[in-house]
Amino acid sequence: MQRIPLARRAAALPPSRAPHPRDSISFESGHAFPGVLPDLTRESERALTHANETLQYGPRPGLPGLRDWISGHMTSEGARVTADQVLITNGAKHALELVCRALLDEGDAVVVTAPTYFSAIPIIRSFGARFLEVGQDAAGIDTVAVGALLRERRQAGAPLPKFIYDVPDFHNPTGVTTTLERRQALLQVASDFGVILVEDSPYRSVRFEGAPLPPLKALDPDNLVLHLGTFAKLLAPGLRVGWVAGDPDLIARMTALKTDAGSCPLTQRIVLEFCQAGRLGEHTRRVQEAYGLHRDRMIAAIRRELPDVQFQVPSGGYYVWLTLPEDMDGAELERQAAREGVAIIAGSRFFAVSGPEQGARHVRVAYSHADVDEIDEGVRRMAAAYRMVSAADSVGVGR
Repeated sequence: MQRIPLARRAAALPPSRAPHPRDSISFESGHAFPGVLPDLTRESERALTHANETLQYGPRPGLPGLRDWISGHMTSEGARVTADQVLITNGAKHALELVCRALLDEGDAVVVTAPTYFSAIPIIRSFGARFLEVGQDAAGIDTVAVGALLRERRQAGAPLPKFIYDVPDFHNPTGVTTTLERRQALLQVASDFGVILVEDSPYRSVRFEGAPLPPLKALDPDNLVLHLGTFAKLLAPGLRVGWVAGDPDLIARMTALKTDAGSCPLTQRIVLEFCQAGRLGEHTRRVQEAYGLHRDRMIAAIRRELPDVQFQVPSGGYYVWLTLPEDMDGAELERQAAREGVAIIAGSRFFAVSGPEQGARHVRVAYSHADVDEIDEGVRRMAAAYRMVSAADSVGVGR
């Protein structure tokens, strides 16, 4: 067969992963738990009564009513965003793609945490960008390291990175929430160097305990933050309704770069009807209660079945980031876990540059999709895989 002449942006990306068997328990991706998906029948019927709006091409920036609602919601969290600063997208990943489309040329640099959201890596990489990794700890992104990196590039006469990408609330994959002090420090560094911050915030409302911290956008006097939001993790991922909020001139340019002629107006109207009916608050409490129970069940199962594994208990979100003993390889554990019938993700996939080195001792497990009994059984299967990998390592095979 003749070799396909791929573009550089496609050739640099890995092929799609093979699907897991149907009887496999998924701790892999952040799918919603079916038990918390809302009944949207009434909202769908109401949306279809606006047929001239919902069955036509939608306005490129998004439905005005939904943009108004999102701007009001963000303002209630201190962000003071107006509707003309909001662009509706087909989920948050589409928003990130538009950010890259508007800002990146080949060879530009982007700062990310090590580790970072693994789906963001190929999106950014596809635009020919180079990654600059900085560490993080239990308080969030290492802002001292960010500042030192930017100063070093300025002193060397190198271009500053086009943006800093981070997930400050229930970070994917680590579950860490950036402290208020670190948020303020990150904004100060961005202001000092005039670098844009891309705040990816899909899990913000999936909080189990503690008071919410202000989003970066609420601490943004210089209008340097592009806030990415979505209804996927809170309401329903299949609706594919997200947004980006930021500087109105940049939002206008991103709007012009949209190739979908306006995101689906029907699903936008369904979301708007749901929110305007006052159902979001009760639904958010249901989601928090369900996923909080899932998290507690997974933490208990890991402590019982995998006592040698270390982790930080997340106070929200979908994931637990596991640190394995020094002699354990996360990629091999992923492979063996798949044979045992449970899907997990090796930590190396979350490092944009230093994957094999830094990610070897980590795996990410999601507690969102499986029910509590599946969580118990999935962790049991993962523990069986762990023992097999450990036994193979002890005799010098399997790696």
